[in-house]
Amino acid sequence: LASVAGDREPPDRHLTAPLPPARWAQPRKPLALTPNAHEQLATEAETILRCLLVTDNYDSVNNFLSLYDEFSRVEHALYDVFQKYSPPIRSKKHTCVGLGIELIRRLRGLDKKFRGFAAAMGLVSCEEAVVEVHEYVTSGQGPESVVTAEKEHVMVAVQILVDGRPGVMLADPGYHVPRIVTVMADRAYPHTGWFTQSDEPHCRKEYEYSFNRQNSNYVEWHERETRAGNVKYQTSLVYVARPYLDGVNVTERRNLVYNFRSLLARDQKGHLTAGLYFPVGGKGKDAMFTLFFDNGEKRKTKYKFSIFSDPANIPKAILEEVELCNNQMNYKKGELLSVICKLARVLADQSFIDQVLEINDEICRMCL
Repeated sequence: LASVAGDREPPDRHLTAPLPPARWAQPRKPLALTPNAHEQLATEAETILRCLLVTDNYDSVNNFLSLYDEFSRVEHALYDVFQKYSPPIRSKKHTCVGLGIELIRRLRGLDKKFRGFAAAMGLVSCEEAVVEVHEYVTSGQGPESVVTAEKEHVMVAVQILVDGRPGVMLADPGYHVPRIVTVMADRAYPHTGWFTQSDEPHCRKEYEYSFNRQNSNYVEWHERETRAGNVKYQTSLVYVARPYLDGVNVTERRNLVYNFRSLLARDQKGHLTAGLYFPVGGKGKDAMFTLFFDNGEKRKTKYKFSIFSDPANIPKAILEEVELCNNQMNYKKGELLSVICKLARVLADQSFIDQVLEINDEICRMCL
């Protein structure tokens, strides 16, 4: 890497790719349901999903800090560390991968009432913002045929037959979706169709999921975003034909060097209630994050990380704001402050940040 300091030699990029090839398991046997049983299952599964949204924050900060700890410990170029590192999945510190794994663990209890449910369920991979959908789905049966597939997101899927008609039930705790989405091949009941995912004064997001007509191994996830009267459309592809085996090794690894981080508490309807977020950029001492929470009134404030470089000199008013946010995120006293102070040290390490951005750029260049 051009930005590597001292004796950290750059790797030979011609010998290695940033991400390993992904793998998928054999197809799941679908769960046969009547319309009434499907409705009951969807209701009970949705209750479990909504509970998860409340109990487990979305967290792409702690995996970033863990990567930095490993980078500091071994003193190798980050590219080498990144490829050999095994991302940990820690309780209550989940990206979409950990949330998906935890949701599967909680949903398995429904197998007692709906025999065959657990066997029909699995983690599935998702390719976000696919521009050439037709080209992608016709390149082969699955994403292993698409050399540039990035697999940057995961969901939970359950293969179903409703009165013999094929479909899939999807749950997406990583994107704060508070409902079980049913996608039927014939698009008839109980197909979910369009729904409003979030409706804020400045932005409304609507989602819809349907099987791709050229390749039924994929579900198209359509997003319609309306902002200040302008409507933007985006299509992502969820590969539902086979369970995804490399959520940790590929998707979680890819997330480690993504150039945007967030720590978010949600309510049972998927609304963001408190947290922080920030871009990872080459700004050094000017790097900033946004802190938000609702303490009777919604508060959103930007702070420089450099304010937190010396914990003894943080203004009292700012400490109080952080602790209010901390409480709404259900953290132990001082936990959020500790995270922010550590982030301040990490973002001040320009060599590390430069290498993170370089790996992220390389993945973006090689993928869709």
